[in-house]
Amino acid sequence: MDHARIMGWGSRRASSSAPESSGRQDVRFPRALVIALIGSGALTGYSAVAEAGGILLYEAGQEDSGLANAGAAARAMDPSVMMTNPAGIVRLTGNQLYVGGQLIVGRIDFDPDGNTTTSGGDGDNAMVPTPGPSLFISHQLDERSAIGLGLYGNFGLGLDYDNDWAGRYVVQETSIVAASLQPTFAYRLTPQLSLGIGPRLVYGNYRTESAVNNNVGGASGYADGQMEYEDHDTAWGWNFGALYELDEFTRFGIAYTSKVDLDFEDRPDFRGIDNPALDTAIEQIAINRVGLGLRIPETVTASVFHRISDEWAVMGSIGWQNWSEFGDVAVELDAAPGSASARADRHYQDTWHVSLGAQRQIHRDLRWNLGIAYDSSAVKDADRTLDNPMNEAWRLATGLNYRWDESLDLTLNYTFVYLGDMDVDQTQNLSGRRVSGEYSSAYLHVIGGGVRWTF
Repeated sequence: MDHARIMGWGSRRASSSAPESSGRQDVRFPRALVIALIGSGALTGYSAVAEAGGILLYEAGQEDSGLANAGAAARAMDPSVMMTNPAGIVRLTGNQLYVGGQLIVGRIDFDPDGNTTTSGGDGDNAMVPTPGPSLFISHQLDERSAIGLGLYGNFGLGLDYDNDWAGRYVVQETSIVAASLQPTFAYRLTPQLSLGIGPRLVYGNYRTESAVNNNVGGASGYADGQMEYEDHDTAWGWNFGALYELDEFTRFGIAYTSKVDLDFEDRPDFRGIDNPALDTAIEQIAINRVGLGLRIPETVTASVFHRISDEWAVMGSIGWQNWSEFGDVAVELDAAPGSASARADRHYQDTWHVSLGAQRQIHRDLRWNLGIAYDSSAVKDADRTLDNPMNEAWRLATGLNYRWDESLDLTLNYTFVYLGDMDVDQTQNLSGRRVSGEYSSAYLHVIGGGVRWTF
């Protein structure tokens, strides 16, 4: 059996080396190009969602999503590998374009308990449907080198509670969005060892909105006011990677992404502050800029890929994320008569990731993926907050890759992310307001896919 024709797993350069063309290539080319143009235009609307061991997503609509990130730094089978290991594009033949997208839906529902001192409801489901497109393109310069460009978003969170919920004085809406533009270069030092580098320009936007309690200092009868804060920034980071191909059956990959420092600084916008005593307390906040430092964490990922037969391949990954230097990324008004604060401390800890996956070539044109992964939590239970309720997470993923013809592959993936039960007990120092309760059985569904065009 000519295994390279079926899977491209064991070849020195992974490609869309399918069986003889069915004669449809001239028809499919325009369709792939239209899909690519639509996908690239949609990137301007990118948003993201609270995720697993932190708010760093593994999913970007690529085939790796159906493997729960298992083998992500070693598979190197399409241009999206530059996000997980820049060295991997050296294995790709010719010119390749991958356009992906995904939709994240789920349930993140808070249930306050009797210790909560603020009136209000449970906030309903804070998770809103969240799209996330991506685009990757690679070009083979010669037998030893390749370049590429990636445009993707794999970092962020977004929550939207009811305006009158019990935690409205902490947060009503919040979002952190980061999108990356990454040119990439990879070079094969030896027949086995390749290195890659990708400078990464990151655009970040932070926005939060919360209610302001006008009824402080003995006042009563006032309606809630409102506070809103929003700013954006750009910064540079780096992706480095190495890929070692032991033989046609086995390869190893290791990748490092540097930290990216985003600095947000803006004046909070206050509306409806009707209590004169409170207005005086927050006046200084309203005229001064509030600066926040957000550090997208550095990460290290090591992966292995091994083909065990003509039909089966197995893979795995382990990873580390430096969340302990994430930063104080919260604007939370805490006010009492004569004093007010708008900056909140957040305590994060490093996380670990482990994943295992398998691929089966069901048919010469159809590949089935499945994977399982675990991520530790970026916060201890005592430090969990309403604006970023992170927890440990389990992933179960599956997906299919279908080769339409020698130039076009289609991918469809599904991932179930289980965040479990998340206790929160958050008290503001100045006002003494306490919100206590539980996010019960929180989960996410990630549905995605994409098109790879080889030309």
